[in-house]
Amino acid sequence: MNRRILIGASAALLSYSGMALAKEGMFTPEQLPAIAKDLNATGLEISTEKLSDLTGFPMGAIVSLGGCSASFVSESGLAVTNHHCARGSVQFNSTPEHNYLRDGFLAKSPSEELPAAPGTRMYVTVDFADVTEQVIGDIDDDVQGRERYDAIEQNRKALIAECESEPGYRCSVPAFFQGLEYKLIKQMEIRDVRLAYAPADSIGKYGGDIDNWMWPRHTGDFSFYRAYVGKYGKTADFSQDNVPYKPEHFLSVSAAGLKDGDFVMAAGYPGSTNRYARLAQVSYTFDWLYPTYVELVDKWIKTINEASEPGSDERIKYESLLASLNNFHKNTLGQLSGAKRVNLIERRAEREAALNQWLQENDKQALINNLNALDDVTEQSILMNKKNFWYRNLSRAQLFATAQNLYRNAIEREKPDAEREPGYQQRDQSRLKESLERIDRRFDANVDKAVWATMIAMYMEQPEKARVNVFDDMLGLSNGFDKKALAQTLDDFYTDTQLDDTDSRLAWLTADKQAFEDSDDPFIRLAVALYDTSMAIEDESKRLAGQAAALKPQYMSAIIDWQKSQGSLAYPDANSTLRVTYGNVMGGSPKDGLIYEPFTRLEGIVEKDTGESPFDAPKKQLSLIEEKKYGPYVLVSIGSVPVNFLTDLDSTGGNSGSATLNSKAELVGLLFDGTFESVNSDWDFDKKTTRTIHVDTRYMLWVMKYVDGATNLIDEMTIVN
Repeated sequence: MNRRILIGASAALLSYSGMALAKEGMFTPEQLPAIAKDLNATGLEISTEKLSDLTGFPMGAIVSLGGCSASFVSESGLAVTNHHCARGSVQFNSTPEHNYLRDGFLAKSPSEELPAAPGTRMYVTVDFADVTEQVIGDIDDDVQGRERYDAIEQNRKALIAECESEPGYRCSVPAFFQGLEYKLIKQMEIRDVRLAYAPADSIGKYGGDIDNWMWPRHTGDFSFYRAYVGKYGKTADFSQDNVPYKPEHFLSVSAAGLKDGDFVMAAGYPGSTNRYARLAQVSYTFDWLYPTYVELVDKWIKTINEASEPGSDERIKYESLLASLNNFHKNTLGQLSGAKRVNLIERRAEREAALNQWLQENDKQALINNLNALDDVTEQSILMNKKNFWYRNLSRAQLFATAQNLYRNAIEREKPDAEREPGYQQRDQSRLKESLERIDRRFDANVDKAVWATMIAMYMEQPEKARVNVFDDMLGLSNGFDKKALAQTLDDFYTDTQLDDTDSRLAWLTADKQAFEDSDDPFIRLAVALYDTSMAIEDESKRLAGQAAALKPQYMSAIIDWQKSQGSLAYPDANSTLRVTYGNVMGGSPKDGLIYEPFTRLEGIVEKDTGESPFDAPKKQLSLIEEKKYGPYVLVSIGSVPVNFLTDLDSTGGNSGSATLNSKAELVGLLFDGTFESVNSDWDFDKKTTRTIHVDTRYMLWVMKYVDGATNLIDEMTIVN
C-alpha cells in the first residue's frame, strides 16, 4: 500500500467545509465538520463538532444491536428500537398460551421484564482510532492472494486481542473505502438485555408484508429493551442481581415532533451498500444473483408455510425467519425493478467509462491497469460463486448447518487462539453457545426437513459441475433424484440425530475433533465428510479476497480524487459502523401521477382495517381514533396524530431502529423502512425517488399512553414539548 495515496485520500475527505453537497451519503461522524456549511444551511442547530464525537452527546446515546440500531432514552438503560428488531425476542418468549406476538408485551415494572432472545446484545461505543498503518502499513505490495488475506487478518486479530484484554468489551477493525482505511472500534458489550415493551403485531407489524416497503404506511414499528449490568456497572451475563445500566448519554423524546420541510438526521448502524461496486459485480447481481435468490426464497417461504399451520407452535417458531424472508423477497423484487427503471447497469458502465477517461487525461495508466486487474479478480469470484451457490444453500437446514459449525469449532479449538478462524476464537464461544440455545424456539424437525428437501431438489436441478460428489454419495443422489428415496433418507437423518436436543448440541461444543470423526450421528458424519470440500471453497474465496485487497484501495483512491475534481465529497460504503444521514421531512412523486404526502394519519389505520391480519388493529385503538382522542400529540396541519412520515434521508438495511433526530438532536422518530422505489439505493442513489419511512414519536407516545397503558415508560423518559 502506497503511504502517500493513503494520506492524500484522508486529506481529501477533510477539505470541503465550504462546498455545497447533495443530501446523498451515509457519512461517518468524523466527516460531519467537513460538511458543516451544508448541514447548517439544511437546518442543523447544534455543533457538528459535537456530532463527530462518537462517545459524546448525542452519538454516545446511539447503540448497535448487531444488525439493528437502538438509542438510550432514559438514565436507567431504557432503549428504543424498531418492533421488527425486537420481534425475535418477542417470538422467542411466545408460546400458544402466552402469544406476545398476538397480544403484545408490557412490563409495568423492571422486575416483570423478560430476557431477550439468547445472543441479544447492546454495543456502546467507548473508543475509536485510525489503525490503517497497523493493519496494512507493513505489508509489502508484492504480498498477494491468500498470503495478503492472512496478513491483514492476523493484524486485525492482534489489534482486537489487545483491545479486548479488558473484560466486558467487544472490539472490531472494520475496513473503510474498501480497505483504504481501517478503524479500531471499542464497544462495551451489554449481555443482559431484557424486553420491556412491544406492542402487538396488530400495531407493530400493521400492514405486514403487504405494506412492507410501501407508502402510505401506518406501522407502529417500535419496541423497548432495557440494558442491565452487574451491580458495579460492569458487563455481566443475565442475573436477577443485575441492575439497569446507567448510560452517559440518552436522548430526550419530542412530543412536539416535526412538520413538513423540517430538518432531520438519522444516526445508526447501516449494514452494507455497494455504491462503488464495479460493473461486473453489478451485472452479475442484477442479471443472475438477485433473480436466482427470488426463486430460492419464494420456494423457501412456501415450504415453511406448507409445513406449519398458522397459529401453531411450529409457525410461531418460524415467525421471525418468515418475516426476514418476506422482507428480503420484496426488497429484492424492488431492487430488480429499480435497477431496470434507472438503467443501473448502463449507468454504471457510463460511470466507469467517465472514470477511465479522467484517468487517461491525467496520465494515470497505472491506475487503469489496476482497474483491469480488479475486474479480472471480480470475474473469477463471480464464476466461483455461481458454481458453489446451490451447494452452499444446502446449509439452510438448521441441523446440517449446526453440525458443520460444531465440527469446524472442534478443529479450530485445537489451534492457538490467535490462529483460529474469526468466529471460533475464545471470544466467540459464548456466542456459539447462545446460537445453539436459540434453536430450541426456532426449530421444528418437520419444517427443517421440508426446507432441506426443497434445497436439495433445487441443487439437483443444477449442472454436474455445480454438484458435490461427496454430498451426492452420502444422500444417495449419485444415480439421480428419486423423491421417495430421498424422503426416506431424510427421515432417517432426523430420526437418528441427537442434534435436535439442546443438551446434546451443547455437549458437542466442547468435544474434540476425534469425537466427531467417531460419531454415528448422520448430520455429523455428513459435516465431517464435506469438511475438505468446504475448506477448498473457503481457501479459494480467501485467495481472491487477498487479490482484491491489494487492488481495491487504489481503486477507491482514484474514485476519491475523481470526485474531488468534480467538487464532491466521497463517503465510504456502509459497513455496520455508525453513520449519519441528513435531510428534510419531504413527500415525493416517484412516478407520473403518484403523489406521496409527508405524513400519514390515525384515520388511515381505520381506512385500511379489515379485521383480519395484517390489517387488524386492536378494537380499543379503532375506538380511540373514532372518538378523535388525540391528546397532546396532534399535528394541526394534518388534523390528526401523525403515524409515519417520509424524509429524503439516505438509508439501507441495518438502519432499522436508527434514531431520527431534529435540529436539536431530540428524538422525533425511528427509521424503519424505505419506499419500494428507493430500495435500489443500495447500489445507486436516486435523489428523485429516494425516500425513507419513519415512525413518529407522537404516534409512539399516543399508543403507549392511550392504547397499551405504558405510562410507566413515558414517565421514565424525558419528554420535550
